[in-house]
Amino acid sequence: MFNFYSLYSGSSGNSLLVESENTKILIDAGVSSKKIELALTNLTIDPSSINGILITHEHSDHVQGLGTFSKKYDLPVFVNQKTLDAMPKQKEKISDKNIKKFTIEEKFEIGDLQIKPFSIPHDAANPCGFNIVKDDKKISIATDIGHMTNGILKNLENSLFVMLESNYDPEVLKFSRYPYPLKSRIAGPTGHLSNESAGKTISFLLKSGLKQALLGHLSKESNFPELAYKTVVDELICNSYDENSLKLGVANRDFPSNIIHI
Repeated sequence: MFNFYSLYSGSSGNSLLVESENTKILIDAGVSSKKIELALTNLTIDPSSINGILITHEHSDHVQGLGTFSKKYDLPVFVNQKTLDAMPKQKEKISDKNIKKFTIEEKFEIGDLQIKPFSIPHDAANPCGFNIVKDDKKISIATDIGHMTNGILKNLENSLFVMLESNYDPEVLKFSRYPYPLKSRIAGPTGHLSNESAGKTISFLLKSGLKQALLGHLSKESNFPELAYKTVVDELICNSYDENSLKLGVANRDFPSNIIHI
């Protein structure tokens, strides 16, 4: 068994779940502890059975419920030092014994899952994505990406599944209610990834065996799920791929998406 769930994904809060026969890990806790508990309970998963929480970066939409959830269920938090230092309010709620520090690009294990964090360009202290491997099956999580890099592509290659950011459409962003500085941040080199860039990335990854992809971290103000999906499919067609060569979905902002079996 090797399963992935998006519990919540969007600019308002993010939390993901990966499970194997023996291990369950959360990636981020960017909604309230109560909402995480609700999502897990609805999936018939006991929150106390979680083996650890991986943190991508310190922005509130990724750590809002972290300290409370870790404290309530006595759960270890896996985080790099710079990110830990950048979230003092969360850090003070986590017991020292539950702080597990990792170094980006160095592999570590949680139960029967092998984890490799890799750097991403985002306006945070030391943000990262994750490769997660079980029995030679690899999945990857990469959101909050200001621009796609060769390093990220190398880390995403050979993944059977990717959770990839598809945050905004440039035209929708341009006419959104966001103030100009925020628009510039989102579209900047350390902001977020556009639908078109997500499509190009997925087209590239199909060459190395990608079978499934979930578009995530969509903006509420500068994107629509249908638009993100269509833009990616159009990119696949432009690159001579049959849209049926990939199982493609869009993560929901407010409730868990369908289980993805790897």
